[in-house]
Amino acid sequence: MRYSRAMGIVGLIGQGVLLGVAGAATATSAAQDWAVVQRWKLGGVGGWDYMTLDASGQRLFLSRADHVDVVNTESGKIIGTIPNTQGVHGIALDEGSNRGYTSNGRGDSVTVFDLATLKVVKEGAVSGHNPDAILYEPTGKHVFTFNGKSKDVTVLDATSLAVVATLPVPDKPEFAVDDGAGQIFLNIESEPGQMVVIDSRHLTIKATWQLPGCNSPSGLALDRTHRRLFSVCDDKVMAVTDADTGKQVAKVKIGEGPDAVAYDAKRGLVFSSNGEGTVSVVKQPGARTMALDSAHGKAYTVSAEFGPPPAPTPDHPHPRPTPLPDTFTVLVVSKP
Repeated sequence: MRYSRAMGIVGLIGQGVLLGVAGAATATSAAQDWAVVQRWKLGGVGGWDYMTLDASGQRLFLSRADHVDVVNTESGKIIGTIPNTQGVHGIALDEGSNRGYTSNGRGDSVTVFDLATLKVVKEGAVSGHNPDAILYEPTGKHVFTFNGKSKDVTVLDATSLAVVATLPVPDKPEFAVDDGAGQIFLNIESEPGQMVVIDSRHLTIKATWQLPGCNSPSGLALDRTHRRLFSVCDDKVMAVTDADTGKQVAKVKIGEGPDAVAYDAKRGLVFSSNGEGTVSVVKQPGARTMALDSAHGKAYTVSAEFGPPPAPTPDHPHPRPTPLPDTFTVLVVSKP
């Protein structure tokens, strides 16, 4: 994910758009009354990346550069920390086995932790470099890491952390979703964007789809019922793809610099958190990083105040601004 890109405290755009099955877009006011209802200032030093909510909606897992903070969603307080996750990007949860997994970008590794105690169980190496997004697939009991620097996917046995497959992809992999029926969909951050379909039973690449008009797709969400994939892209675009055919069914205008997207099946809403400091709300019939609690009608996003960017280097010619200490804040978006 595009690390620490949000540039201020998140507001809300009520950009309600109705996505017709034929790809038409019609304005609606269904999303207008969503707002930021709470702000939890957690502080600390450094940036952040993905955030993950547990099934109960009571614990929010936040990646914080070299550790993961766990926040109680009732109190807004940090209730635990998973340490020594160097360059952590993502958190995946297997609540059936009481295990959690982090992708450690600087460590080229995955950390396993106990969900009840938050104690580290083990750490294992991945086959690629800079694991970014991470996904647990319950049928095969595999952990997938999507490795930005080596442009490939590592598949690990969830129990032993042994590497069972390495899958090359066309360019830098970004976010991925599992359809629960043997397929994983993965955004590829190219120009124009692409989407790779992984057969999660046979651990092979099944298809590569083009995403016309969608450059550098990052966040990805899936409506399993209507088989629609939502990719957020540069140039204020959300691309909507048919999950069975790979055909594009709509493009929707959203905010600038989107990074995360989530689908609320209960309300038929899609949320995009945008680096410009907004959240776009999109109606589907039938900030930057984000987690969704569909049961309680809440979305969580984060931001901070920023200082000037560091000096460019050969490895980082376009450095991002640095978050100021003790300004890291979680925002709760809901209907007041």
